[in-house]
Amino acid sequence: MDMCNTVKHGCEYQCVNIPGSYYCICPEGQLLQEDSKTCGTCKSANIDLVLLIDGSKSVRPQNFELVKKFVNQVVDSLDVSAHGTRVGLVQYSSRVRTEFPLNMYHTAEDIKAAVMKVDYMEKGTMTGLALKHMLENSFSEAEGARPASRNIPRVGLVFTDGRSQDDISEYAKKAKEAGVTMYAVGVGKAVEDELREIASEPVEKHFYYTTDFSAINTIAENFKLNVCPAESQGEVAMKDPCACENLVEFQQATINSLDQLTQKHILY
Repeated sequence: MDMCNTVKHGCEYQCVNIPGSYYCICPEGQLLQEDSKTCGTCKSANIDLVLLIDGSKSVRPQNFELVKKFVNQVVDSLDVSAHGTRVGLVQYSSRVRTEFPLNMYHTAEDIKAAVMKVDYMEKGTMTGLALKHMLENSFSEAEGARPASRNIPRVGLVFTDGRSQDDISEYAKKAKEAGVTMYAVGVGKAVEDELREIASEPVEKHFYYTTDFSAINTIAENFKLNVCPAESQGEVAMKDPCACENLVEFQQATINSLDQLTQKHILY
């Protein structure tokens, strides 16, 4: 029986028939994701990412546009999809506003278009309040975070240009205790001690600083959020997608699993 033309296989790229069953394959350079149907640049690209961007008055309108471009450069480095990476955006000043939650957009193009439409808030810098909002709201299942039982890494990225006007210690600590991997990116008058307190260990891999807004695109170019299975053991590491030392082993394991599926005629 031609299963690929008989059932709704859902394969993103191509369905392959085997006796009594089928499986999905991906084009060269992409790998099959955990749902066994969709394709991505890296098997381990599944993360829930929430970006917290500083919209305080000191940022200034022209620089806020650069911040939005920075966000979109980060998005370009991700494998965005409903089953892959999900992205949420929060802006904060004297208050906190969810620009869009994790479950709103499922393509990089939709996310980038929404980012460019974000209006600049101005006023103060309540980074502590933003961290609280991220932990209690942005990473809730109601806003699109995958259940903790699925072990999808949760990642928070804070972008700020100055000292916080409230305490950051409590919720920076709580976020990391809750398993959120935190990155801190500072520019201009951002306080290094605060950024280091926000960043996960090892701090050197989760903390970035530049003196000038015009240089943040350089940070974005080197800013790759990716989870490499055996190498990082669930931690999020700064590296090129799929540049894991164990990638060859992982591909071989995938081939072996495929062989087992063929032999057992398991229908996915």
